[in-house]
Amino acid sequence: MSPTRRRLDPEQVRRYVAASLGPSPRVTDCGPLDGGGFAAVWWVSLDDRRTVVLKVGPPPQVPLLRYERGLIAAEARYLRRVAAQAPTVPVPPLLHHGSDPELGDWLLTGLLAGRTLHDLAGAGVDTRRARAEFGAALAALHRVTGDRYGYDGDRAGGATWRAAFTAMLDDLLADAADWRVPLPVPARRIRELVDRHAHVLDAVRRPALLHFDGWAGNVLAVPGPDGAPRLSGLVDGERHLHGDPLLDLVSPLLFRRTEDEPDDPFLRGYRTVTPYPLDAGARRRLGLYRLHLYLLMTVEMPSRGMTAGSHPGRSARLAELLDRELADLARP
Repeated sequence: MSPTRRRLDPEQVRRYVAASLGPSPRVTDCGPLDGGGFAAVWWVSLDDRRTVVLKVGPPPQVPLLRYERGLIAAEARYLRRVAAQAPTVPVPPLLHHGSDPELGDWLLTGLLAGRTLHDLAGAGVDTRRARAEFGAALAALHRVTGDRYGYDGDRAGGATWRAAFTAMLDDLLADAADWRVPLPVPARRIRELVDRHAHVLDAVRRPALLHFDGWAGNVLAVPGPDGAPRLSGLVDGERHLHGDPLLDLVSPLLFRRTEDEPDDPFLRGYRTVTPYPLDAGARRRLGLYRLHLYLLMTVEMPSRGMTAGSHPGRSARLAELLDRELADLARP
């Protein structure tokens, strides 16, 4: 179990719900939800016939990566903003955001119906229509504009996308040093390669709202009238930031190259709302964004209790992908 996931029991869940909603309604049943490793997430049935979701952040003494500070509060801000400025994007309704010295930070949200596209695809279900609808929803999210680039609060950001992206990268390299994470090349070399190509980031002139974590495990679908899955939700927006919409086209095609798969249903759905360039500069930006994602996934392993020994497949695959992106950046 990830050290960042707070251990909960039903009595603790009742305390969080009471702190959120008061003495009524009462909890009738609850249980943990599968999913990501950062926060503890439980479904909760109430005696008013609602089912809600409780999401609780890590205990205060648990060390985190730099960008992970205040992620629960960040998700609350994201949910409020999407509801107000991108209401067609299906996100959970925020019922309460709480912060308490003893309980920590937590969210209570509505429960969206559906199974993840990851689970559906694993069961052999055709998810093409839902993926296309996800692409269109993400394009709608990108119409929301922030007031700076990067993360909000006191985390990495900047007045330009180049400044914000390189600050985000610097934080990850600093985290790698703190956690003694082996990298395929020295951190200095990674920074040199990024600096060589960083001018392509100056093409980004608007800080679009990005979900950033749109892999198939964070996208929900329900059966449509014809039985084919239809998009029902986009969850786990705590890692949101503001920047280049192309950054959001990387996680949905995890371990693949976005520029090589223009006919993927997700990308086709995105283009129905917002076309995007695939010139040399855009392709280079996509390479930088894959480097950033694979670096993040590598650096976060120790903080999640993962090692090369416990997760050899993940470690080897990320090393191979990082090597590939670094080799591309090193070419003249």
